[in-house]
Amino acid sequence: MNIALKEAEKAFKKDEVPVGAIIVLNDKIIGIGHNKREFTGLITNHAELIAIKKASKKIKDWRLNDATLYVTLFPCSMCASAIVQSRIKKIVIGAPSLDMKNQKIVDMLFHDEKGNLLLEMKDNVLKEECSEILSMFFKKQRKNGKIK
Repeated sequence: MNIALKEAEKAFKKDEVPVGAIIVLNDKIIGIGHNKREFTGLITNHAELIAIKKASKKIKDWRLNDATLYVTLFPCSMCASAIVQSRIKKIVIGAPSLDMKNQKIVDMLFHDEKGNLLLEMKDNVLKEECSEILSMFFKKQRKNGKIK
């Protein structure tokens, strides 16, 4: 998670929402990313999707069976769907989602029709550090008049 947090710091310095992600397989990082939506102008350039793309390219397969994703913020529904579709085995999450609607949607995506969890999940890992960088970012954005 510390490496994902360093990725979030890179995003913060680029005035992006500070989210970082890494994908680990067999104790090796195979994918890494941070948010780049503002820089690229593409809504799909979320940290998780960038990490998934790099991991798939590295192992030459879209199936990331047995891989673990570390991400500094609870994923959005777009990323959650990609996480499930890529067959990631485990997700480790830093900061929780404050958006209850997003939380409900992602919970539905992470469970099958019988309510079984489709992947292992561990949350609140380095929660304070992951939450703090997000808080600092949004304070800065409000101060600069970029958001209300």
